[in-house]
This record gives sequence, C-alpha cells and structure tokens, in this order.
Amino acid sequence: MKKIAQILAIILCFSVQAMAQCSLCTKTAQQLGEGPAKGLNNGILMLAATPLIIIAILGFRYWRNNRTA
Repeated sequence: MKKIAQILAIILCFSVQAMAQCSLCTKTAQQLGEGPAKGLNNGILMLAATPLIIIAILGFRYWRNNRTA
C-alpha cells in the first residue's frame, strides 16, 4: 500500500501544471504574450527539475546501498 501511495504522489506531481515564475518573470511574460510566456515557464520548470532529479537519484542510490535487508 505504501508503494502505491508513493507512485500516486509522483504521478500527481508531474500531472499538475506548475507555474514557476517569480514576480519579475511574470511581468516579463505578460509583456511577451501567450506563446513566449509558456516557453519561459517551461524553461524555468526544466531548469528547476534538473537538480531535483539529480538529488533524487543520489538519494535513491544512498538508500539502496544502506538499507538493511
């Protein structure tokens, strides 16, 4: 049951459309228009996702190597 809850949490995190803009980026995006604003938001999300994925991989490897079986 715990594993199913973890999988559902991961799916929920990636299925929700996230808005990753600070106030300055939001004002810039509003001036650019709809298309470039979506591109700016996607770029911010990709830049934020990279270090989080690296941390998740390192955490999983640490957990896998140090668990008591």
